[in-house]
Amino acid sequence: MKTAAAPSASAETLDRGGRKSLEGVVVSDRMNKTRVVRVSRSVRHPFYEKIMKKSKKFHAHDENNEAREGDVVEIASTRPLSKLKRWRIVRVVKAAPKISAEAVK
Repeated sequence: MKTAAAPSASAETLDRGGRKSLEGVVVSDRMNKTRVVRVSRSVRHPFYEKIMKKSKKFHAHDENNEAREGDVVEIASTRPLSKLKRWRIVRVVKAAPKISAEAVK
């Protein structure tokens, strides 16, 4: 009787089975391990045909609290982590500029 070899760990981490991926801006980093990400998209009005900008906010899991407010991040869908969190931050695409303490005064 032959037994099938178990798939390697690297193959499992690369293929996550059709996950959705979006890119947006972090608008809130006040919660621990959670970031609020605004994803914007352009939509044409059905009658007037004007291009409009629509946006939606997603709660995303950030395990190491790496993303800061203003960062552009890539998020991917995942299993439900809490009441609102269904996304996780994959990577920080572009970091927001650092503001010094003297500039705030």
